[in-house]
Amino acid sequence: MGSNGFGISEPISTGGPTELDVIQNGELEKFLADAGLYESNVEAIKREEVLGRLDQIVKTWVKSISRVKGFNDQLVQEANAKIFTFGSYRLGVHGPGADIDTLCVGPNHATRKEDFFGELHRMLAEMPEVGELHPVAGAHVPVMKFKFDGVSIDLLYANVAAFVIPEDLDISKESILHAVDEITVRSLNGCRVTDQVLHLVPNIQSFRTALRYMRLWAKRRGVYSNVTGFLGGINWALLVARICQLYPNALPSMLVSRFFRVYNLWRWPNPVLLCPIQEGSLGLPLWDPRRNFRDRQHLMPIITPAYPCMNSSYNVSTSTLHVMMEEFKRGYEICEEIEANKASWGTVCEPFAFFEAYKNYLQIDIAAENEDDMMNWKGWVESRIRMLTLKIERDTNGVLQCHPYPGEFSDKSRLFRHSYFMGLRRREGANPQDGEQFDMRMTVEDFKQDVYHYLDWKATMLIYVNHVKKKNIPIFVFPGGVRPSPPPRVRGSNCQIQKSPISSSGEIGAAVERRKRRHEETNSGVNQLESSFSSYSSDTSSFADTKTSKGHELNVAGTLCNANAPENTSISRHDVNESINQPETAETYRNGISTPENVVVEQFQEPIGRNVIAPQAVDDLGEELELKNEFRPFSGLTQANGTRSPIAAEEVEKTSQNGICGNGFDFLQNGSREELEPHELTAETPNVTLFVAPSKPMIRLSFTSLRKTS
Repeated sequence: MGSNGFGISEPISTGGPTELDVIQNGELEKFLADAGLYESNVEAIKREEVLGRLDQIVKTWVKSISRVKGFNDQLVQEANAKIFTFGSYRLGVHGPGADIDTLCVGPNHATRKEDFFGELHRMLAEMPEVGELHPVAGAHVPVMKFKFDGVSIDLLYANVAAFVIPEDLDISKESILHAVDEITVRSLNGCRVTDQVLHLVPNIQSFRTALRYMRLWAKRRGVYSNVTGFLGGINWALLVARICQLYPNALPSMLVSRFFRVYNLWRWPNPVLLCPIQEGSLGLPLWDPRRNFRDRQHLMPIITPAYPCMNSSYNVSTSTLHVMMEEFKRGYEICEEIEANKASWGTVCEPFAFFEAYKNYLQIDIAAENEDDMMNWKGWVESRIRMLTLKIERDTNGVLQCHPYPGEFSDKSRLFRHSYFMGLRRREGANPQDGEQFDMRMTVEDFKQDVYHYLDWKATMLIYVNHVKKKNIPIFVFPGGVRPSPPPRVRGSNCQIQKSPISSSGEIGAAVERRKRRHEETNSGVNQLESSFSSYSSDTSSFADTKTSKGHELNVAGTLCNANAPENTSISRHDVNESINQPETAETYRNGISTPENVVVEQFQEPIGRNVIAPQAVDDLGEELELKNEFRPFSGLTQANGTRSPIAAEEVEKTSQNGICGNGFDFLQNGSREELEPHELTAETPNVTLFVAPSKPMIRLSFTSLRKTS
């Protein structure tokens, strides 16, 4: 460990700010204030009052259940529970209206299922100040969501191996994890990691300001979403914390600039670590690619500092990593302009024009019957969208990359319906073949089977996946429902720089000198990091010898190098199936239950978000999607016993009768979208009943025009 007591290496630079750095930092702080990222004193006081009230509620709750369970008066009086906070609120980077991540720690006799999601839920439901109460008991980390006096609360529960919870309980100690179940470990992990991050950064205030900016940047650039395959709040906090360790005396503006410079050069899957990985004494599983096959598949490991150390970014895929690396590069280039006084901090955070970036998109439409069903269905579908990205990467051998948009869109005229979008493009550097096509139908059917495996699925919960071109994106995704005019074509860089007030030649010269010095610092930091990690790596020598299945070395050192994301980090079918645990086809559609297609024909006769096509819309040159009247074998439509699945049979019948896509939504007739439907079975297969496929258009991705769309 470095002499500064932080991280696993010496800092790259301990230099302090120059006069120009102070000026730029003032501009950054003004930008954050103007962006409305700080809550008012009134709101801050209200949050504290709500947390105090919630703490009193859980104390009353645990005494009540202790009495019901037969404890005497003295034990009931001693019974206690305590509220902790974590996430953005605990880090001090939350904004107005943000929810508060909270954890209730209770005694071992207060159970999660019967007492927390039972009695405490009943108590909260009866309180007039509590609204929008929504328990999610089946989540990976079970949570109770609600609003308390208008403040959004996410409440987790951990029942530790203690009869009495002291008011001065220290959950950062390893002993708190003794004799608890895995869900309790995961529930405690948020608080433990947050506290450890604050302990490991050299300057908390600089860390907070830099993190506020990076969170705003990530949200505006569309890379803030753990569930979609990008990074969530804790991931960005860990990345910023590592930069704080590498530049302990830097101002927030300097930290932001170094953030882009360092991670633009970072060669993943080298992990980001704030401290050495501790083995611990409880034998809990740790992130360890030496022993764990799945850990070797992680593309962007960002390791939590609290025991048990885990990879917080396991959701990242090849496609989403590539998108983030492009954003790091863009941020680095604009920060170079800022240091030369030719751009502003607002330029870095300009919103990403997602619906102008690609020519081809997938549109994922979901519908439900009521608000409660939609809330449950929406949460499940969002958790599976990243699987569609993995499946597309798998089935195209990594050639086709996806850019999922983090968040949903809704047509206000249609209740209980949401749409998600995913941009499609060919991976840079891939060698295309003339007329090469990607058949998406089998991939989409595989994804839909996975989604319909939802344990609480109802026949009114629907999902459809469609191809839509840029010019036909539905207008409800645009602000005000107005489709923007196509931007004029400009040769050269498409990065528009917003210039700051003209500075003197002396300031420009000083800026150039600072840029040169910082480049030298970063380059020298490469060798410094590598050498400082040598002793640590010697204790874990097998890390350096471990190869991923993609042929990339896993070096715990977390070094920097002059390389971007690896080009050939594709995921094999075996790897995806290993991590997804896909259900059997026959089980997926629930034999004997009315299929979603039947329901949608009866209840929803119009497509979700019918497109309004802009007249004479201008198409960018890029990937082409072609319709082909062609059918090929698709085993995904057969059940384990060799017969067709109910969905397949009914789709064929309705398609031939109605001339539509077999879902009741007239996607093909409006000429703007084409649903990605599965192949119908035509090949001779032993023990399989054959049938004649109807003449239904089929979607194929064809890359005959290869110029990249900006």
